[in-house]
Amino acid sequence: KSWENLLRIQEEEGIPSDEIEKIEVPDMETAESVSFQGSPTILIDGIDMYTGMKPEGCRFSCRVFQFGDHRTGILSADFIREKYHELQQEQQPEDDSSAFE
Repeated sequence: KSWENLLRIQEEEGIPSDEIEKIEVPDMETAESVSFQGSPTILIDGIDMYTGMKPEGCRFSCRVFQFGDHRTGILSADFIREKYHELQQEQQPEDDSSAFE
């Protein structure tokens, strides 16, 4: 379901398809090689969308997210959209120009 939500946001936000890569993690060796954090994991430029940090270590399991009092294994479309915009803004260089010179 998280994958479908990501594809929905991709379409709604006009994210080019070559900017999204789905990586299958069939075994522990693959999980270790990509610092897999469990399924589902969505990274933006190497940053975990849920934690806001670069993954360390490896977890080869299903993933459970905590949203207030609610626990789920699915990242909602609204959460993905919000985090996508937050991480995009953090990666934008700040404009040092001034309107007043």
